[in-house]
Amino acid sequence: MPTSRPSEHRNEILDQFTRQATPFASAPGIRDEAALGLIVECSGAGPEDTVLDVACGPGLVVAAFARVVRHVTGIDITPAMLDRARTHAAQLGLTNVTWRQGDVLPLPWPDASFSIVTSRFAFHHFLDPLAVLREMKRVASPGGRVVVIDSTPESGRADAFNHMERLRDPSHVRSLPVDEHRGLYATVGLPAPRVTSYRLEGELEALIGRSFPRPGDDEKIRALFRASLADDVLDIQPRLENGQIRYGFPVSVLVAERR
Repeated sequence: MPTSRPSEHRNEILDQFTRQATPFASAPGIRDEAALGLIVECSGAGPEDTVLDVACGPGLVVAAFARVVRHVTGIDITPAMLDRARTHAAQLGLTNVTWRQGDVLPLPWPDASFSIVTSRFAFHHFLDPLAVLREMKRVASPGGRVVVIDSTPESGRADAFNHMERLRDPSHVRSLPVDEHRGLYATVGLPAPRVTSYRLEGELEALIGRSFPRPGDDEKIRALFRASLADDVLDIQPRLENGQIRYGFPVSVLVAERR
């Protein structure tokens, strides 16, 4: 695991996601309406709910909830991502959303401020995911739901998956297997989460095209994907289709109610 200092890691995040703002927001797998709908459904969201999306990125999760709930707030550290989020919300005519630029440790709200607190595809970027989950629980109201959505490689293949992901995105820290997520929930005093899993589908060259690896690392990524065709050591279900390598990253939606 990388040992970046918080200030160095913050700069890496800002660099990567300023450059990734447009390609990340435009990626079909990230915009997939079925996946976004699954998150809303698993959360049990309804018209009286108030939602916080932690590390909200381009605001796609915020927008999905905004169609269903009373109000949604998104917080992110990267101004370029929030610009994308505001534009997306405006294009949809959403008026029940609020944006905040800032770090997530600590979250700048009092205890029990939201009935649903979510975070999608962000936990693998956190140096201290336990501290973030603790903050998410703190700002969730009693009876509220804490929802984490992230890549969750199988335990025996997590090291290989994370090595590949750090080559692809230098701001990547570590994707946790589902059992480690369960351990985080238990440590912060949340009940065992309900887990719903799916595969984030995509094509290798498109993935590299919207990523910003260091010079030469794109070829290392291609080699890892090609090698994984034989034994799926990366846990990405790689296959060749019409000369292209397609994949399905493992993703889980974890939901627990704050008692």
